[in-house]
Amino acid sequence: MPADGRPVAYVVVGRPPAGMIGSIQGLEVVLSLNAGVEHLLASGEVPAQIPIVRMVDNGLTEGMVDWVLAQALAWHRSLFRYRDQQAEGRWAPLPEKLARERVVTVLGAGALGAPVASLLARFGFAVRVWSRGGSSIDGTTGYAGRDLLADAVAGADILVNLLPLTADTADLIGRAMFDRLAAGAFFINAARGGHLVDADLLAALDEGRLSGAALDVFREEPLPAGHAFWRHPKILVSPHVAAPTHPETAVAAMVETIRRHEAGQSMPHVVDRQRGY
Repeated sequence: MPADGRPVAYVVVGRPPAGMIGSIQGLEVVLSLNAGVEHLLASGEVPAQIPIVRMVDNGLTEGMVDWVLAQALAWHRSLFRYRDQQAEGRWAPLPEKLARERVVTVLGAGALGAPVASLLARFGFAVRVWSRGGSSIDGTTGYAGRDLLADAVAGADILVNLLPLTADTADLIGRAMFDRLAAGAFFINAARGGHLVDADLLAALDEGRLSGAALDVFREEPLPAGHAFWRHPKILVSPHVAAPTHPETAVAAMVETIRRHEAGQSMPHVVDRQRGY
């Protein structure tokens, strides 16, 4: 509580230390600095009657769209391979394809997945979108439910993961999924490290099933110094920067959430605890 003894109605948190939320009296709303809230749910500290609001704002969304598009285009136009050839001093043009000749599957159709899929489609890629309940996104083909997951990824050249991390999606991306992709496919993970079976990715890369991966999120962060991802020649590691929280847009989103709560109106992006996001 503040020094003057007044209760605290709102708290803004990223990954709060254990016991912090439970110690606050008068709490009405928990505002997350992140789009993912699995850590807040796992702690069990937020009482069931207190809403948790995910961070969804234009700056975060724009950052994610930029980052995923950058990775997809870099692989699509062989920029990673040309970088390696430059290091060898080797002049060797590679076969190139048009965007419309590439199939991209986006896992997740929420506040991040939907705009990413939409932009990839506008760039000309043949985009599929898989989600729990299905979603209609112009220019894409939608797939809904676990029964259609295999169809959604079959033959895809690029796989983009933007799913929320829940009990249903943990360890979802592994050998069985990689085996269904096109030979030499590219994997992009900007959701959570817990979706990916690390050993299966390394095996798929070493065996040539995949030609590369761009990873921004990991099971343990910061990524431990001895982890194989750091040294693997086919993996690009970035330090959880795909969609940073920008103060100028994030604060505006939080102010609007508080305004709506104070006015007795429904708040956007309230976490459904049954779904986990």
